[in-house]
Amino acid sequence: MDALVTGGAGFIGSHIVDALVARGDAVRVLDDLSTGRAENVNPGAELIDGSIVDASVVAGAVAGVEVVFHLGALGAVARSVADPRASNAANVDGTLNVLTEARDAGVRRVVFASSSSVYGGADIVPTPESAPLRPRSPYAITKLTGDWYTRVFAELYDLETVALRYFNVFGPRQCPDATYAAVIPLFAAALIAGEAPVVHGDGTQSRDFTYVADVVAANLAAASAPADRASGHAFNIAPGEGTTLLELLDGLAARIGVIPNPVFVDPRPGDVHRSCADASAARDVLDWAPTVTIPDGLAAYVDWIRS
Repeated sequence: MDALVTGGAGFIGSHIVDALVARGDAVRVLDDLSTGRAENVNPGAELIDGSIVDASVVAGAVAGVEVVFHLGALGAVARSVADPRASNAANVDGTLNVLTEARDAGVRRVVFASSSSVYGGADIVPTPESAPLRPRSPYAITKLTGDWYTRVFAELYDLETVALRYFNVFGPRQCPDATYAAVIPLFAAALIAGEAPVVHGDGTQSRDFTYVADVVAANLAAASAPADRASGHAFNIAPGEGTTLLELLDGLAARIGVIPNPVFVDPRPGDVHRSCADASAARDVLDWAPTVTIPDGLAAYVDWIRS
């Protein structure tokens, strides 16, 4: 299969590239390296240094491709609160460019990286895809817009689309020194350095943490799932297990061999208190289920960050 991975120099995208190259696919990466890193890109893939906001660049990248894995985006709720226009340009205009150019190039399917943030503070937990969509940040709005664009493109054009709603992905290559680093890298780096981890809020907020290898498997499954059941639909990708930040901190501390002494600060604007997926649709339609437990995933991450 000929594949394009937008954002393929980033955390999740680079792992997808590795999996595609390992199985013998011809892989092209489109990444402007604003948040991704060139060293993450598998040497067996072609790297195009360019932005999804530039339609002409996207047109060149999708030429001759069968499947596009669209992960190119500006992530982080806090970043979108600080600069909503930048998030909208990358995540909405960029996604529309990818879909339009993929349609025009005769691409078979686009697999879109969506987000659990589209649900906001869901009343139904675990949350199914049918739950009301109440985004609470500019980032969440951009991901919901991408969700809807993928559905409409599948309905209107000869282009298959699948949206995957990720829930708090973690694993190797997720760096603690990024401007908007995620909670697991920040906690792990602080504990290893003997510093006090910073907890936003009281630590009882929960997340459905998902190891990156399971997200990669979901993307590969989404690329080949039957079009009559998968195309035009969105699927939750997560284990369906809520873990509080304090439980997470204790798990990391036990693996590292320290006692955590967190500092509590104000909650972040736009954050939700509880997030947990009902991923039964992905199990049914995509034939996907997570295989990596949270303790095993944390152990793998700690080993990576120490190395």
